[in-house]
Amino acid sequence: MSETSLSQEAFDRLQAELEQLTTFGRIEVANRIEAARALGDLSENGDYHAAKDDQGKMESRIRHLQAILKQATVVDATGSDTVAAGSVVGLRYEGDDAVERYLIGSIEERREDMAVVSPGSPLGQALLGHKAGETVEYDAPSGSLKVEIVEIS
Repeated sequence: MSETSLSQEAFDRLQAELEQLTTFGRIEVANRIEAARALGDLSENGDYHAAKDDQGKMESRIRHLQAILKQATVVDATGSDTVAAGSVVGLRYEGDDAVERYLIGSIEERREDMAVVSPGSPLGQALLGHKAGETVEYDAPSGSLKVEIVEIS
């Protein structure tokens, strides 16, 4: 797995989620499984199968969080005049007047008000290291696209 750049806020949020899942989450699912077992025949016990399914999903999320946090690097892009992991950029696509805002970082940084662009994606790679006012070109599935970096925050 490659290194993941996270803000301190996202790192702390993921650590708290991992702590919650490995303590209270596991206890809650174990209690649900035990209660469902007490109902009898497990072959036709919907509560038991739902609890076991939830347990599998939770354990998968725990492993995913552990892997992310093990490889995480906490970044602080505030005050930088170049695009870096953790930057929020305003982009204007060639031929379009609208400015779209993107967060450059891990999907774990997601916010409701803007899309996330991975630094490893073609757009992310094209933007890294550039400054506001510059135009970059990158290869998208639909062909080559040009974007102007309007702002970095």
